[in-house]
Amino acid sequence: MVSTEPKTERDTEPPTAGGAPPSRRIGTLAAAAIVLLILDVVSKALVVANLEGRPPVRLLGGLIYLDVIRNAGAAFSMATGMTWVFSVVMIAVAIAIVWVAPRLRSTGWALGLGLVLAGALGNLIDRLFRGPGPMRGYVVDFLSLFFPYGEHFAVFNVADCGITVGGAVIAVMALLGRDYDGTRMRERKASAEGNA
Repeated sequence: MVSTEPKTERDTEPPTAGGAPPSRRIGTLAAAAIVLLILDVVSKALVVANLEGRPPVRLLGGLIYLDVIRNAGAAFSMATGMTWVFSVVMIAVAIAIVWVAPRLRSTGWALGLGLVLAGALGNLIDRLFRGPGPMRGYVVDFLSLFFPYGEHFAVFNVADCGITVGGAVIAVMALLGRDYDGTRMRERKASAEGNA
């Protein structure tokens, strides 16, 4: 029996487009990116103004130390002479995320990409506007776990947390078989095989 009910917007969506409309996911991505970017920029400004050049500040019984350093390299201070390369990579990451954003239909992917975008932009702002000059600026790191001076783990910042957590969310989504457009990778493969 053929249904005579009018088709809804959901019924007319392409079969590969799962999840909610992209505008909601762009909102999730933008909100995550804006909140984290503000936290990163404000926290760096506060620690530079109040703690730079001073001994580390012990917090939470020694779980965290506030210890301001200027990082010319990547995570763990690797490749310190390649600051401009990291600037180019961060710009490329930001462009790629903005390009994918209109196709997003997965909340998990939107959240993960928003956090990665904020992290990339937060550290890019340092590399563009801090000394010694544009594309070569040092990133402000100030969080040291368990011991001061990064004795047992690298000193990092809020942007680094965003990149790490966002990357982990994206990895979980991939492990669950969820693609950024909301479809399951299995379903996409089956659909491709059915159309072949």
